[in-house]
Amino acid sequence: MTSNEVLVSRLRECLGDDHVIVERELQRPYECDALPLYRELPLAVALPGSDTEVQQVLRLCHTLNIPVVARGAGTGLCGGAMPHPEGVLLVLSRLDGIIDIDPLARTARVQPGVANLSISEAAAPHGLYYAPDPSSQIACTIGGNVAENSGGVHCLKYGLTVNNILSLTLYTSEGEKLVVGGAGLDSPALDLMALMTGSEGLLGIVTEITVQLLPSPEIAKVVMAGFDSITEAGDAVSAVISAGIIPAGLEMMDRLAVSAAEDFSQAGYPREAAAILLCEVDGTAEEVDQHISQVADLFRQQGAASVVISVDETHRQLLWRGRKSAFPAVGRLAPDYYCMDGTIPRHQLSHVLTEIHRLGEQYGLGVANVFHAGDGNLHPLILFDASKPEQVSNAKHFGESILTLSVKVGGCISGEHGVGIEKLGMMSEQFSQEELNLLEDIKHAFDPGLRLNPGKGVPILKRCQEYRALPRQHTHD
Repeated sequence: MTSNEVLVSRLRECLGDDHVIVERELQRPYECDALPLYRELPLAVALPGSDTEVQQVLRLCHTLNIPVVARGAGTGLCGGAMPHPEGVLLVLSRLDGIIDIDPLARTARVQPGVANLSISEAAAPHGLYYAPDPSSQIACTIGGNVAENSGGVHCLKYGLTVNNILSLTLYTSEGEKLVVGGAGLDSPALDLMALMTGSEGLLGIVTEITVQLLPSPEIAKVVMAGFDSITEAGDAVSAVISAGIIPAGLEMMDRLAVSAAEDFSQAGYPREAAAILLCEVDGTAEEVDQHISQVADLFRQQGAASVVISVDETHRQLLWRGRKSAFPAVGRLAPDYYCMDGTIPRHQLSHVLTEIHRLGEQYGLGVANVFHAGDGNLHPLILFDASKPEQVSNAKHFGESILTLSVKVGGCISGEHGVGIEKLGMMSEQFSQEELNLLEDIKHAFDPGLRLNPGKGVPILKRCQEYRALPRQHTHD
């Protein structure tokens, strides 16, 4: 048998025939994530149903020196789950169980294939919920959230994934089991949670996550404000934070995004506004009423042309429906769009948005801006037609220009989507050569054979066996 035939045969021994996919047409649904600019087919798709099977596949691939790429629901936006043409795509969707919910400890133990929203739905009878809420939370999985350190509209107050998980069970590229973190708020060993969260499947394969649950707030209200200029909206964001108010969410959308979202959701957004802000405050009834009134007054002081406060829970959900459906809504404006993910200091919002619109004119492409204004996480949606090579090229260069701008004003190239293959060439914009060497050393420490998600996240320049013996050039930016 050929080496590929040996691999497939042994995978089937581990997982059964029904959970190993080698037919090319059946592999097509796995060729990319939600960033379809990059596509590839693997040697085989493996769908394990247990920790033991994950471990067996990793040990097999270690023995045969086969690359392994982990995949969740495929909702990622950086090409991080794109298969390796000479490797196994390890799909974790069958590991979708909520193992345990402890209402006293306010924790839930879950497998990586559990959808983000499902955790809150399971915890709701106990008066609890899971705070991070990406826009794709109905579909994205907690394993993918850990891989990319996802956030969502409530990340300003409650943090990203890394701030809401307590422990991880994972397997190394050699199939060794590791447990990171613990049931308490601190652990006796080195704290590797921040390293593993956002590591994009480069260091290990996560098979169990313990998440922290929060009490459902007594009440939540939203203020929606429309502004005649992006500058006024940006200044209003800074005014809210400067007043000492930490909203549960503080989102901003520009005119094109507002128009698309309103067509899609009929949420009552002011189409004439150059930008709108959505500010949610949660907590007790007394503090919510006080802070909502303060926020509304601040918005008016900053020049808001319209201010609307949610009147009940149904109205609040409707206002958020427009924001949460903005991505699919913008998808109706052009054959394709490219969602970027830079992060900038809040005080640079107005300047950066103005520059993004200028860049759109330069590249001849439309752009709709939807982002987490409270923490400066931009999500420009670049509109283009993938059937036209020139527009594809312009979209990529437009995106790179946005990331370069983000770094220039003191930000970074990713807030929650990750690096994957999409931003690999942009890592040198963010990091010096010394820093990139350090990231490479961390990768080698956990995955000496460089088999886990190769070619993603960290720009390792290895092209031959002699690479490690070459002298390094250390430079400073």
